[in-house]
Parts: sequence; structure tokens; C-alpha cells
Amino acid sequence: MDLCQPDAEELTKGETEELEQIKWHRKQLLEDIQGIQYLTEHKLLSTDIREIAQFLYKGEGLSKTAIGTYLGERDPVNLQVLQAFVDCHEFANLNLVQALRQFLWSFRLPGEAQKIDRMMETFATRYCLCNPGVFQSTDTCYVLSFSVIMLNTSLHNPNVRDRPPFERFVSMNRGINGGSDLPEGQLRSLFDSIKSEPFSIPEDDGKDLTHTFFNPDREGWLLKLGGRVKTWKRRWFILTDSCLYYFEYTTDKEPRGIIPLENLSVQKVDDPKKPFCLELYNPSCRGQKIKACKTDGDGKVVEGKHESYRISAASAQERDQWIEAIRASITRVPFYDLVSARKKKIASKQ
Repeated sequence: MDLCQPDAEELTKGETEELEQIKWHRKQLLEDIQGIQYLTEHKLLSTDIREIAQFLYKGEGLSKTAIGTYLGERDPVNLQVLQAFVDCHEFANLNLVQALRQFLWSFRLPGEAQKIDRMMETFATRYCLCNPGVFQSTDTCYVLSFSVIMLNTSLHNPNVRDRPPFERFVSMNRGINGGSDLPEGQLRSLFDSIKSEPFSIPEDDGKDLTHTFFNPDREGWLLKLGGRVKTWKRRWFILTDSCLYYFEYTTDKEPRGIIPLENLSVQKVDDPKKPFCLELYNPSCRGQKIKACKTDGDGKVVEGKHESYRISAASAQERDQWIEAIRASITRVPFYDLVSARKKKIASKQ
């Protein structure tokens, strides 16, 4: 249904108030699941699944993050809308990277593993339907899609220093095509495409860091022990997207340091100078510097100097809450687990 606004001069006071309420619900749409329900109940949007999907697919003025949240829900109606939404995409004659670019731009992937699994399963089914014969099964498409997404992160995330070569990408995808290997030329094409141009991930406000920090898992003041100079400094910490960021002031737009939590562990630790301490460390590489970065006095981004990060909270309760949140964030990235489970499924069919 067309949600265009009529001229204000033609509206009565009651109609104006109703229009303002409609505009508010549209703005809040999907940040609160009731957005779609409100529009359908007031006959501003059809209850037809395909029309709802088209409304989300066009996405005019809608939050891409909120669209992803709605599509990821397990309610039967949401599942039908997800299927119809994916069917709005035409993937015929596109290679997998081209199809993923289109798909991942139409919404923002949620963080929960089960939601990601449902959405990528639906994508893989649609891609294989549009491109019969490219892969032996949707499982192959599913696994390779995740491999491409992880490759994109490994090649273009500034916090990742170990850039995977093509040979590693090939090795990651051994035997995924019904027990056979995919053609090396096909993998080379996908690898080169991602290497030359990373995925464009929709940011609702156009500011990467602002978007990242908008809804953190946890934030607050903590004391951090320096890496080279062993002094304690008060920093504002933000935990989000499996990274720990710290700022000198809450008003700063750029962090002073970034600590990716991949492969790290966190534990309580006693310190003779500060109470209520926790420590971030790499359990498999004790004594080596943690892969992290910071901004030096000249504003340059440099490699961090820490073999571990020691942080002091204001109380035992606050320390324990930070430890719990960090542990959840370390295990939150679900891609590897999803791919591992699907590879086992492929192997079991041989």
C-alpha cells in the first residue's frame, strides 16, 4: 500500500495526529516488532506475505538492522516473510560473491547463530534454484557462502594481520561439494573478487564506529594497566561485535585502542596494586603480544604492546559482570561453528 503523505492543508487535526503516529511507527518499524503489526492492523500494509516481503525488500527509509532482526525471528509468519523476501532477489547467472553482495546489502545480518543459520540456509536454497548445476547441493553453497564471508573479514578487517593466501581458502573448502573439491578456477574467481572489493555492509547512520557503538553489549569506566609503561589509566570501555574498545573520554568519536577478542580468554586475577582485576590473555600463545591496535600520542594507529591486558573494576560484582559479558562475546561469533556442523553433515552423506 502507498504510504505517501497527503497535503497537510487537506488534513483535519485528528488526521494530522494519526499521520504523525503512522510516521512514528514507520520510523520505529522493526526496532520494535510491533511495527509491521501496527501497519497491517491499520490497513496501511497488506497482510499478504509477499507484499510484506516486498515492503521490506524495497526498504525505503527502513532500518537495515531492524529488517534483519525481523527476518530472523522464528515465528511462522516471519519465516514465511523471510522466504518471500529471499525470493525477491534474482540470483540467476550471478557468481556466489555477486549474489552475496546483493543479498547482504538488503538487510543487516543479526548476531544470533540460529537466525544466521535460517537466513543463510534460505539464501543457499534460492541461489541453487536460480543457478542449477553450479553446486551439488545447497549444503555446498551454504558452506562456501560462509567461507566467503569469513574471507572478507580476514582480508579487510584492519585488526586482522594474518591475511590468508588463496591456497588457504582452497584448503578451507576441500571436499565440500558432495565430497569432491570445487574447481580451482571457480574458487580463484571468488577469492579475487573479495580481495579487490570488500562487501559493502549497510550502516543505517553511515558512520561505522557510531553504528558499532550504538547498542553495545556492555560499557563503563575501568582502569587499564599500560603495556610498556606500567601505569593505571582510567578509560571508557565499550564491548561490542566481539571487540573491546577503550576511549579516553566518553565524548571521543574514535577509540584509543581496539582489542579483538578472537581466541582470547578472560579470568579473575589478583594484583598487588589494584583490587577487582580481570585479565585478557591468549591461552595458546602465552608470552606473545596480543593482536590489538592503539592510537599513539601523534594520532598514529600502532600495534599494541600487551602480552595480556589487566583491567580493574570498581567492585567484585562489576568485575564479574564484565567477565561474563566478555566470555559471551568471545563465543558469540557463530560462523565457524555453523560451517563445522554443515561440513560434518556433508561428510556423513559420503
